[in-house]
Amino acid sequence: MNPIGGYFELELSKGEEYHKKAIKLNSGRNAFEYILRARGYRKVYLPYYTCDVILEPINKLELEFEFYHINEQLEPIFDFNEIGKDETFVYTNYFGIKGQAAKRLSNICPNLIIDNSQAFFEDPIQGIDTFYSPRKFFGVPDGAYLYTDKLLQIELEHDNSTTRFLHLIKRIDEGAEIGYATFKENEDSIKGQKIKLMSTLTKALLCNIDYDKAIKARKQNFIFLNKNLESVNKLKLPEIFDFVPMVYPFLSYQTNLKQQLIDNKIYLATYWPNVLEWCTENQLEYNITKGILNLPLDQRYNESDMMKIVSYMKL
Repeated sequence: MNPIGGYFELELSKGEEYHKKAIKLNSGRNAFEYILRARGYRKVYLPYYTCDVILEPINKLELEFEFYHINEQLEPIFDFNEIGKDETFVYTNYFGIKGQAAKRLSNICPNLIIDNSQAFFEDPIQGIDTFYSPRKFFGVPDGAYLYTDKLLQIELEHDNSTTRFLHLIKRIDEGAEIGYATFKENEDSIKGQKIKLMSTLTKALLCNIDYDKAIKARKQNFIFLNKNLESVNKLKLPEIFDFVPMVYPFLSYQTNLKQQLIDNKIYLATYWPNVLEWCTENQLEYNITKGILNLPLDQRYNESDMMKIVSYMKL
């Protein structure tokens, strides 16, 4: 029974989650581990162009793994006949814009896992194990969604996110610059966690989001940036914008562009520095890691903000 009276809690709306039918877990890497455990895979094929945290569950489970390359369309260069019955192939829906590529892969690639960490609004493909990381899209401390028809026969406890909430509050009261160090501490605290159910706090926050607004803003901001930057963007983007993007990926080899934006308080995430250690300078993954600017376009911003980004780039 919930208590009556006492001090007030955060005033959160009683909405619904976007992924209501998914399994709700505590992090994307643990959703990935859940799949590996449930399916009993012994080997994993991974893209070179991915975050190194994906190795955490692979190493924990002592699985064999092998990297594959992608082409200029961010799609696999791979012979899918090589995949054995106890092996799996992971494809990342990069920047949330490669949903069509994921669908094509689902028809030709056995034992496929789709990493939708960068594609929160992409619908899962029937019968394909898929996981999501909502904190890449919203102000939540942790959490993940998983779609699979293979369940682990273990009882999971709920996570507790109380100690991972401070950076979100600091950003409101003290600003992004002050809160960044705490944000990094929060990211580090997620490492090494065992698989748990999503915390009550994170679920409550995810029930408090205007998802329709987020979808509309992200699409509109992407279209605006593409209209102004397409002619000088060296990354080939899909011709049909049937997706809800995480960022606008702008590929340029002008080394001063990122610093120009930072100097004007436009902060860009880097995906993923570890690739520079995994690949050599003559490989595509190395060059796109160095060259892609992940321009923010999320639901906090409007066309005026996008105009500022374009003007500060000084192309």
